[in-house]
Amino acid sequence: MKTRPILWCLFLFFFPTVNGLGANSFVDSCSALPSASTIEDSAIAYKKALVTHLFFKDTSNNFRHRKALCYTVGLGGTALAHLALSQIWYKDYPQSKFHFFNDNKEWLQMDKCGHAFSSYYLGVTAIEAAKWAGVPKNKQWRWALFGSIFQDPIEIWDGLSAGWGASVGDLAANSFGTLLSAGQHALWQEQKIKMKFSYHTTGFPALRPNTLGSTWNEQLLKDYNGQTYWLTYAPLKKYKWAGLAFGYSAYGLLGGFNNTWTDKKGVFQNYNYQPRYRQYFLSLDIDLTKIKTKHKVLKSLFSILNGIKIPFPALELSNGRLKGYGLYF
Repeated sequence: MKTRPILWCLFLFFFPTVNGLGANSFVDSCSALPSASTIEDSAIAYKKALVTHLFFKDTSNNFRHRKALCYTVGLGGTALAHLALSQIWYKDYPQSKFHFFNDNKEWLQMDKCGHAFSSYYLGVTAIEAAKWAGVPKNKQWRWALFGSIFQDPIEIWDGLSAGWGASVGDLAANSFGTLLSAGQHALWQEQKIKMKFSYHTTGFPALRPNTLGSTWNEQLLKDYNGQTYWLTYAPLKKYKWAGLAFGYSAYGLLGGFNNTWTDKKGVFQNYNYQPRYRQYFLSLDIDLTKIKTKHKVLKSLFSILNGIKIPFPALELSNGRLKGYGLYF
């Protein structure tokens, strides 16, 4: 089963937003509220102040509340997500005994990049949650294991499905993303090397819309030909926001292992004359999280958008040839 790279975005809307937000004391919060004209309004105002006090003031007692909330959202959400997945998706397909399936050559490993990308950002989000919950710095990296905790059980469902199978390659990709986020935080307390994603439309979905997507939103998730995964690094101490980006993509993919399939009308389609090949890119990058700003909402927005590679000029190496782009998406 393919892991979609946009999955991590769902988890980035909560913790980065609350991370770092401070509040006054509970008494100050209450006194700052507008005067209530009725007892009922006073009760509502009190509850709002209480929530602010419990979850946003940095105290050891409130850190316990935050940690409990993180466990509930993270682990509880994971359990519910997989329960829903088993009922909504897998129950409609034939089941089998648990087995493995070797899909390491499928889609020229683009699907593995998606697994690593998702695990990486789930891990980064979990680290931000650990900071918000007051976890000691030397233990925050452990929370990055959430990336694999969330994704690895999908392989169990795949392994019990007759049409798929558990993939060692997927598990390895999940582990890579988790280790990239956890390892860097353990060593440096920051992510010096970041994973990013970019996309541009291609003409391939028109040939096979059911597999590669019939709308732009579907193509963003399904058309590997237009996806590029990047590792970025900012080497300059003076300009920490400026960096280099090394990208990987693939081209000519109409099927997982080859470019043949049978369509809905039962007609065999053979596009094996279309070359399938890997693409390697070198480009520039901007690390939005390194742009200094005191605006907390803007800072949170930068954290969310930083997983998207900003278009820049790029060099492509593929099939032994070098090609340049004035602007590559």
